[in-house]
Amino acid sequence: MVRIVDIREVTKPIASPIRNAYIDFTKMTTSLVAVVTDVVRDGERVVGYGFNSNGRYGQGGLIRERFADRILSADPQTLLDQSGDNLDPDRVWSAMMANEKPGGHGERSVAVGTIDMAVWDAVAKIAGLPLFRLLAQRPGREADPRVFVYAAGGY
Repeated sequence: MVRIVDIREVTKPIASPIRNAYIDFTKMTTSLVAVVTDVVRDGERVVGYGFNSNGRYGQGGLIRERFADRILSADPQTLLDQSGDNLDPDRVWSAMMANEKPGGHGERSVAVGTIDMAVWDAVAKIAGLPLFRLLAQRPGREADPRVFVYAAGGY
């Protein structure tokens, strides 16, 4: 059975020497998240990674104090897809959002999106597929191989 064994967050400065009318990026931070699974591929543990984009501050407090704990304390079987061979990002999201009121209230969406990105990365790695192919296959579509980069994350 696939398990998430740890969720790690680190907040780091972006420290980019740019600014606009609203934001001084030398003061901005970002959250980097690692979703660590018990799955081993090619001799290494599968770890999914996520980050929140610039223009937002790191969300370490929310990630560590609310969302990661909910996922880690959930019954691991409730986080699996129907095959039982991989995580189900929708089920992980539901566990993460337990006891949250509906709506995209402020910074919560950034924290949740950062973990969600790391979960999807882990799911694609467990499946042995590039994420763009995995995302296309879910609704039964053919992936366009010219799409190989994701512009941003943490939304």
